[in-house]
Amino acid sequence: MTPPASKLVLASASPRRRELLMRMGVEPDGIAPADIDETPRTSELPRDYAKRMAREKAAAVRGEGAYVLAGDTVVAAGRRILPKAEDEATARRCLELLSGRRHRVLSAIALAAPDGTMRERLSETQLKFKRLSAQEIDAYIASGEWEGKAGGYAIQGAAEALIPWIQGSHSGVVGLPLYETRTLLKAAGFRIG
Repeated sequence: MTPPASKLVLASASPRRRELLMRMGVEPDGIAPADIDETPRTSELPRDYAKRMAREKAAAVRGEGAYVLAGDTVVAAGRRILPKAEDEATARRCLELLSGRRHRVLSAIALAAPDGTMRERLSETQLKFKRLSAQEIDAYIASGEWEGKAGGYAIQGAAEALIPWIQGSHSGVVGLPLYETRTLLKAAGFRIG
């Protein structure tokens, strides 16, 4: 049996994931973003896609003697996976689609352990945006918070004031479900203070 390693590598460049991890008192020993193809497969469901992405990221960064933690957050409207907004037009389309309706945020995490095992967990959160006026969408687009965000918004910013209802993990929507992450790390034998 492999003795528990004390090193943890975060397979993500997201400053939010690192900040969330540090809320649990866990400082990653390294940051190594995974470079993988993140294109959804034909007819791939949001839940399956999120879990596959987390596993593939952890596998791509797997290192000797260290735990590798990876995550992926997917915003889904029904069976549709919303893109990461890389331009204003995409962000606007996402916000118009989410306006006044419920949607899901699936946050998958995977942990590759030094002994070669791979563990994973999935957090599913339901949210609802208020019905957004054209002016509210314009103001949010002008804020720039949507850049690079799944579904075109960041709940930890101004968008939070537009969400009257949430059921599930707030930290999962931000990008790293803390309860699931802590459970996963402890189950793998990683020491948490």
